[in-house]
Amino acid sequence: MKKHIFNAGPSLLADEVYESAIKAIQDFDGSGISILSISHRTPAFDAVMNEADALFRELLQIPDNYKIFYIGGGASTFFYEVAANFLGTKAAYVNTGVWSKKAIKEAKRYGEVEVIASSEDKNFNYIPKFEAPKGVDYLHITSNNTIYGTEYHYDIDAEVPVIADMSSNILSRPIDVSKYAMIYGGAQKNLAPAGVSFAIIREDMLDKIVRDLPTMVSFKTHVDNNSMFNTPPVFPIYVLKESLKWLKSIGGVEEIYRRNVEKAELLYDEIDRNPLFKGTVEKDSRSLMNICFVMAEGYEELAPAFMEYTKEHGIVGIKGHRLVGGFRASCYNALKKESVEVLVKCMQDFAAKYAK
Repeated sequence: MKKHIFNAGPSLLADEVYESAIKAIQDFDGSGISILSISHRTPAFDAVMNEADALFRELLQIPDNYKIFYIGGGASTFFYEVAANFLGTKAAYVNTGVWSKKAIKEAKRYGEVEVIASSEDKNFNYIPKFEAPKGVDYLHITSNNTIYGTEYHYDIDAEVPVIADMSSNILSRPIDVSKYAMIYGGAQKNLAPAGVSFAIIREDMLDKIVRDLPTMVSFKTHVDNNSMFNTPPVFPIYVLKESLKWLKSIGGVEEIYRRNVEKAELLYDEIDRNPLFKGTVEKDSRSLMNICFVMAEGYEELAPAFMEYTKEHGIVGIKGHRLVGGFRASCYNALKKESVEVLVKCMQDFAAKYAK
């Protein structure tokens, strides 16, 4: 039976990317050596890094005054590294869920943190409005919230540097990179297997590092050494490059955004129409990537039966996070519309059997 994978992460990748990765594991670039064993200090891997950089720049239209680097670990490492590098006096954070709260906790180790807006009052089911602050070292947001299914659908205008954790929606929609001082994230949603993180940073920010730091914590180390200060995560970076190639081949960010909107609208329309289900997020804050819903009032006891029904149809990974409950369908870039159609059909058939 074909599987329809809605995992929140690590997520599925495009078929073409899997195929390239398998070939590289067997024989990288005709070298007779597996990508898993290749030295990162070779012209062949330099070419991988250069191509990844060029594709990132092309797909997101990254201005020339920005640098890209890759390091091991996940976005959680950046939670403290951002503050270690840039928090001198005070930073502003928007609290939109678990990952924002973790970033706030780490930042408080280095200076004053002002939470300028929060959606905690409604269990993080909306993106709060706020006025961009002045007089802070930076403003930090989490652009998409995997657990609660909320997302910013706009870029932030601010007089201070804006830093965004885009782990779970990078390259899923067009963004204006020039509005951000730094964008970072783990790659295990839309780009690669777990193990590598990316950062896109405006060059002038490297002159604003506020303290003497351990070498590996300073962003300047990784920019100055082209992500090669230590051995980078070779295989995840290779897969990341292949994901960027795939994205370019299908028409780039504009095309994947069209597909993502189409998938999300299909599922949200069914959630809103179907008497057995209801969405958990305010409509103007709904994520394209992580679609959260629960059983409607009076049907709560059917949740285990619906979960079992979807498994019988090859659907994987839709159990909601314990903080929200219900179901979460993560519709990352590589998820095909066909998989969403299968889920919608399951919802319709289940309602036909159980709706009162």
